[in-house]
Amino acid sequence: MYEIERGGDVTYHGPGQLIVYPVFNLTYLKKDIHLFLRQLEGLAMDFLSDFGIKGLRYKGLTGVWIDKKKVASIGIAIRNWITFHGMSINIKKDDLDNFSLIEPCGMDIEMTSLETVLGKNIEIEQTKEIFTRKFKDTFLIPR
Repeated sequence: MYEIERGGDVTYHGPGQLIVYPVFNLTYLKKDIHLFLRQLEGLAMDFLSDFGIKGLRYKGLTGVWIDKKKVASIGIAIRNWITFHGMSINIKKDDLDNFSLIEPCGMDIEMTSLETVLGKNIEIEQTKEIFTRKFKDTFLIPR
């Protein structure tokens, strides 16, 4: 276990997740941390929609949920308006057992995954391509 300076309390990262740590200089976007967090949530929700899943936001809670289970966690840090750390989206169902060893995000919550919701195997490589396209669209990066 390692202590770091990002928000979001305790988390787990493993091979069954899509983990993205975007580095942005917010002085070139907008100096608005909450806007950046909402953009990351919107990105995860847009990604899930490609699989026919409706991701949800809950007021006062950062991340993306499917019903009452969390599927995407976000924890960032910012120094001199430069972002670091980022988000993870649970893809593989086999990786979920590891969350039982911690209180994810410091909360008594249940985590879920794309495979759990869809009831079928999802290849991580497939998710990378979809996520990359959605990322570029969200942050208006030319292709």
